[in-house]
Amino acid sequence: MNKAQLIERLSRQVRLSKSKSEKILNVTLEIIQNSVSNGEDVKLVGFGTFDRSFRKPRKGRNPKTGIEVPIPATSVPRFRPGKEFKDLVAE
Repeated sequence: MNKAQLIERLSRQVRLSKSKSEKILNVTLEIIQNSVSNGEDVKLVGFGTFDRSFRKPRKGRNPKTGIEVPIPATSVPRFRPGKEFKDLVAE
């Protein structure tokens, strides 16, 4: 399912126009992105948790030349599914 299909289903289930459904989805995603980028966890009970994970600096290799290159420390977004979501997928 892509974003357009998700908007289509959302608009049908909540009986709103596609444009309103798209705006709701976009604002929701923007809030999640901004919260996680500011270091806040977004916990949706039963669905999962969006948070920020830190990666330590490490050494990598250029696959073409084999030369070692440093990879700097960074933070990345992470999603951990909740128990209900895991159970639903496992069925």
